[in-house]
Amino acid sequence: MRLRQRIIDFLFAPEPDAWLTLLRLGLGLQIIFYALSFRHDWNIVFAAEGSPFVSRDLTEAIGKIDNPLGPQIGWFIVLGSHLGLSEQMTLSILWLLLLGAGCGLVLGFFCRTSAVIAWLVHLCAAQSGDFFAYGLDNLMTIGLFYLAIAPLPDRYALDAKLWRLKRIDPARLGFHRRVLQLHLCLIYFFSGLTKCLGAGWWNGASIWRALTRPPFDIIPIEVLASWKILFPVVGIAVCLFETAYPVFIWPRTTRLVWLAEILAMHMAIGLSMGLFLFASIMLVLNVAAFGPRSAMVARQHTPAEFGPTATAASLF
Repeated sequence: MRLRQRIIDFLFAPEPDAWLTLLRLGLGLQIIFYALSFRHDWNIVFAAEGSPFVSRDLTEAIGKIDNPLGPQIGWFIVLGSHLGLSEQMTLSILWLLLLGAGCGLVLGFFCRTSAVIAWLVHLCAAQSGDFFAYGLDNLMTIGLFYLAIAPLPDRYALDAKLWRLKRIDPARLGFHRRVLQLHLCLIYFFSGLTKCLGAGWWNGASIWRALTRPPFDIIPIEVLASWKILFPVVGIAVCLFETAYPVFIWPRTTRLVWLAEILAMHMAIGLSMGLFLFASIMLVLNVAAFGPRSAMVARQHTPAEFGPTATAASLF
């Protein structure tokens, strides 16, 4: 019974909604920048025919083999054709829905609807453009899914101001944040473990290949060559930071240090390789999951207000 109570206290540790505000704002901005980065190529990438890229029909056909029930852009194209809409018109509407959902998340207006629309349209785009997808799309889908099922709206959302909704149970907020935290720990641990099993991260070869392969070769190769002696150190550090993430991110004494190292690592990746959207989604997820509470929030939510589990929650 004691173990069961400790598990319950861990999973349902009361939390203020500051982390949810950070997740909503961060993902909202992420969706806006993602949509804007596609503004000239969206209709071209997802066209069934006449695209200079791999056609959507081929990508979706291959995707159905692995995931027959996975949502795809083609679903909306078929629906639009029944409504008398051309393919290009349907694609334009989907892009506008994605951009509008991002704006809705930033404003906190119709939070749940905006989160579900952003998650669904982005998931369809990732499935239908699988040949162009990479880790960014998977992580955005994960973040948007957690936001869609989270106890929205947070207190700073426009919805909360307009509709005067009752306050969310802190235990529910704590549970949703805890699941996000555990998921991030799994992602980093297995990512780091995979890197540890390859020799390229120990001798620096993987770092060299990543920084010299187009279109990520932003830093001149002469500069990279002059610093290549540090590549093994950088590779080992990345393996260490990721594999040990589930160990050092939980204790208060090491959490801020490890969080700062992980954030610095992702910022370095974004700046050195031009992967700004990938870096930003990792910053958003990490800060929302493990970012410290602000002094203002700490004053607004006292342990007594949280209830009897506040003592156990304070350990995390």
